[in-house]
Amino acid sequence: MTTVDFAGKIALVTGAAGGIGAAVARTLAARGATVAAVDRDREALRSAGRRHQADGLPVRAFPADVSSSAEVAAAVTAIERDLGPIDLLVNASGVLRTGEVISYAEQDWHDTFAANVNGVFLVSRAVVAAMVRRGSGAVVTIASNAADTPRTGMAAYAASKAAVAMFTKSLGLEVARHGIRCNVVAPGSTGTPMLSQLWSAGQGPRTSIDGTPSEYRLGIPLGKIATPEDVAEATAFLLSDRAGHITLQTLTVDGGATLGV
Repeated sequence: MTTVDFAGKIALVTGAAGGIGAAVARTLAARGATVAAVDRDREALRSAGRRHQADGLPVRAFPADVSSSAEVAAAVTAIERDLGPIDLLVNASGVLRTGEVISYAEQDWHDTFAANVNGVFLVSRAVVAAMVRRGSGAVVTIASNAADTPRTGMAAYAASKAAVAMFTKSLGLEVARHGIRCNVVAPGSTGTPMLSQLWSAGQGPRTSIDGTPSEYRLGIPLGKIATPEDVAEATAFLLSDRAGHITLQTLTVDGGATLGV
């Protein structure tokens, strides 16, 4: 039986053109929410929107670059005007630029933090301000298990995800008295283009599952890579009333790769 946890709710999902963001948008819409899908990739967002709508899911596209304060403000205004007050927010947008620190390009550092950190701040500030006035809401930020576990070649990404995890929890502490819950989902290796870009020629899923000792990277005890839907299910739980007394927490979805630490 399909649950309708979010009947009548309006959800804003960033990074919704593909990967985890698209899976979250689909999961929430399938459970009754009307979803505002936000992404800066307009064509990919339109394509994802057509797939959702073909399946009868109430997902509307609102193209915007989350690193732009003006575009975020315009998108939030349009969403609340066209769909209604935003009840749920999922910060799922992000980029991954790999490289060792001593040779890392300054522009890659700035781009990583613009998308992964500034975007979470700008969207959360705009959306949660209205939630405070209404006295309810729920926020989930998609971080990473790399936020707590050092990774070679991923210092910028790991640092950005650590930043948004603590930002989200600090925000949650500030707005808890208004009945707003803020939590973090921390995926590990998930079957998206972001993961496959880490594999060198001749590598594939076994590289992530078995681990890479030379890079101090453990494998995945469950022996499989997560699907975007695995992460979407965890996100939906934290947004739902079933998690009504859970806030300031991180739910790690990595098949045991970080050994529960």
